[in-house]
This record gives sequence, C-alpha cells and structure tokens, in this order.
Amino acid sequence: MSRLFLVRHGETIWHAENRYAGRTDIALTPKGIQQAGRLARWAATTSIQSVWSSSLSRAIKTATPAAEALGLKLQTDDRLLELDFGRAEGHTKSELQTIMPEALAAFRGDPVLHHMPGGEDPVTAAERGLAALRSIAAPLPPHGHALVVAHSTLLRLVLCRALGISLSRYRDLFPTFHNCAITEIEIRPNSAVSLLSFNAPLPLPTKETSL
Repeated sequence: MSRLFLVRHGETIWHAENRYAGRTDIALTPKGIQQAGRLARWAATTSIQSVWSSSLSRAIKTATPAAEALGLKLQTDDRLLELDFGRAEGHTKSELQTIMPEALAAFRGDPVLHHMPGGEDPVTAAERGLAALRSIAAPLPPHGHALVVAHSTLLRLVLCRALGISLSRYRDLFPTFHNCAITEIEIRPNSAVSLLSFNAPLPLPTKETSL
C-alpha cells in the first residue's frame, strides 16, 4: 500500500478575495510563497519519494521548494488541474448573484448536476483526478509516500469519488482544502482508498526558520 500527501497550493490573490480560480493561472501572494516554504521545511523531514503537481503555476511554485528540499525532480500531470469553472471564473459569489442568480442558486442546490455554465463536468474532473492519484501511487515501493500539490475543488471531488461518497456532497462534507495543509490518503493494491487525515496544519515556523 502507498500513501499520498494531498496539498492545496499556496494562497493567491483570487483565493484571498474568494474568487473562482479554476484554469486561470493566478500567481501566489507573498503569503502563498511563505506557505510553500513551510511546506518544503515539513517535506524535508519526511521520506517522500516523489513530488507531483498540476501544471498551473500556483501549484508548481508551491511544490518546487518541497521537491528541491527532498532532492527530487518535480513532476506534473494535467489530470491534476483544477475544475474549469466556466463563466464563473474570476468572480465572487456576490458578483455571480448579480450576473447569473439562477445558475448560482442551482449550483448551490446541486453543484454536480448544475455545475457552473460553460464549466467542466465535475464527474469528469473526479475521474481524471482519481486516475492521476492511482498512477502516482502505482510505482511507489510498499509503504512509499508521494506529495501531490493540486487544487481545492478537484481534491474534494477526488476524495468523494475515492471514498464512495456522492459527488454532489463535496461542498458539504469537505468545505475546503486549506492552503498548504496536509491531507493523507492510503491507496491499497486493490485500489481501495482510506482517508487518514484531513486539513492537518503544517507546523508553525519558529523564529529561527521563519522566512
């Protein structure tokens, strides 16, 4: 069996403003860069054997310091990209209430059956994301570990799919992935998945190690 550490990228300005940021390539804030540094210091204390991220820069720049701390090459997989939010990209919920109130109400009722107009089908996103995690776990040695830096909505959908939970409940059961918190899953040889921890915070930096 293998274990994966699932991590949402560091903070971006759109996420700080609570804007939908799916495929739009938004840079990390200074706080997000600090979070990536803390992730790297934590990773250096582990036996992680591979580091993966989506190909969006916010994920790459979060994962790169961790890969360097471990002496590993960062690998990317487009199946780890965030859900495409279509016409909701770049908007806050209050803005969407004005722009597309009916679509927003339907989304709140069932975010899978009524996903954002012009956006990606969450079922498709869940399948590609889970396939990526299984392919990352497959070459690991027994009891091996990998770090995967991706995105909040994708990871919540993947958890639901992997655990046999209705995708429509992803917003209720997993309200968010905190930036650079650690969620750990175990993938067994028969592909069964167990959730070991969710949103565990990184250790706080000490005066000596703070950026």
